[in-house]
Amino acid sequence: MERYQEIERSIIKKYRKDIWSKFVRSVQDYELINENDKVMVCISGGKDSFLLAKCIQELIRHGKIKFEAKYVVMDPGYNEINRKAIVENAKILNIPIQIFESDIFSVVDNIAAQSPCYLCARMRRGFLYSKAKEMGCNKIALGHHFNDVIETTLLSMFYGAEVKTMMPKLHSDNFEGIELIRPLYLVREDDIISWSKSNGLTFLNCACRFTEKCSIDDENTSKRKEIKDLIRELRKVHLDIDYNIFKALDNINLNCVLGTKKDGKYKSFLDDYDK
Repeated sequence: MERYQEIERSIIKKYRKDIWSKFVRSVQDYELINENDKVMVCISGGKDSFLLAKCIQELIRHGKIKFEAKYVVMDPGYNEINRKAIVENAKILNIPIQIFESDIFSVVDNIAAQSPCYLCARMRRGFLYSKAKEMGCNKIALGHHFNDVIETTLLSMFYGAEVKTMMPKLHSDNFEGIELIRPLYLVREDDIISWSKSNGLTFLNCACRFTEKCSIDDENTSKRKEIKDLIRELRKVHLDIDYNIFKALDNINLNCVLGTKKDGKYKSFLDDYDK
């Protein structure tokens, strides 16, 4: 058996409960992939996006829904070592990647060198949507997972003063007919790390030009890391704390909130209080 086949088998067998079943449940529960969809799977070089690509391959092979997938790597200006690592991992995993250039790092360096992350993320998203349209894809799959959802929720509450989360799918505002989906929505990061380690795989952690010193081993200090550490500490007191945060977003009692906002319009509880 080839190494990539052993890796595929581990997803279906060893990690059936923790990865495969949760991946399939996300796809089914949130109706992420439909018959005849053409999905552009975005690979950044990290563990999450490479696992996503393998799960999509397995779904095509074993699932009941007929759809097509393209595996795309956008190179925003990776150094030679990081780009080579992505290519080598794609070979190991038997993923037929297509690489296209965008040179985002250079643009961001010139425009917003002091605070590059926001602009970089916006530009990446724009390039990916444009590439999906060019390839005739109607969906873009990203590798965000369960922990990303929880962390984004708390970041919004603590630093954005609003309750909002990372949705399992979104319609594009600027590219009609294209939808962004997150099939690893219910998969926990610890299980992804376990899968990669058990298969002897080493992925990029952060390939950003501005944080290249941490590109393989260390996470750069950030607000997201603060939240990740906080959740880790809270789990020592209550093991299900992150799951409860997740379920709370699916169980909002509108009778007990001060106000809500939809499509930019705010509604106070006082609007209906005496009715």
